[in-house]
Amino acid sequence: MMKPRVISDHDHFQLTLDRLCHQLIENHGDFTNTCIIGIQPRGIYFSNRIVNRLNQLMKRQQIEYGKLDVSFYRDDFRRNEKFIRPNDTTIEFSIENKNIVLIDDVLFTGRTIRASMDALLDFGRPAKVELMVLVDRRLSRHVPVQADYTGIRVDAVRAEYIKVDWKETAGKDTIWIIEKHN
Repeated sequence: MMKPRVISDHDHFQLTLDRLCHQLIENHGDFTNTCIIGIQPRGIYFSNRIVNRLNQLMKRQQIEYGKLDVSFYRDDFRRNEKFIRPNDTTIEFSIENKNIVLIDDVLFTGRTIRASMDALLDFGRPAKVELMVLVDRRLSRHVPVQADYTGIRVDAVRAEYIKVDWKETAGKDTIWIIEKHN
């Protein structure tokens, strides 16, 4: 059995966060026509960090920021035997004709992102949708989705999964690759 491997520690995580924020600033300027939407549940930790860091770097009041739950937009929600407990969706602004940056922690099959785009349409028709992920787990797509902004890329086999520990929940920021147990 393979031991869990750290693929990003706290210092690397902070550098990655800053790089991604600078890329966003370069592409979206002052964010007057851009909104950030974090995907519930795990993308929220990452999107909170991105929005807070952008506000620090840009010395702004507030970037329009929402949180999106996609539980009932997923193509597999009826197949799950567990009871689904949806998270809150909080989008208190119009996304009509705005640029949207969707944020999630790990891009794996692409199904969550597809569901997110379906859910977004309930709030209007954006001008453009971009995707930011902390980890792009390549070679595993079920739908043709790719990130516009990527923290790190990982080629993991099916028997492995990516675990993101957040300072808010685990005490420190660490990204792991771990062997699945069947």
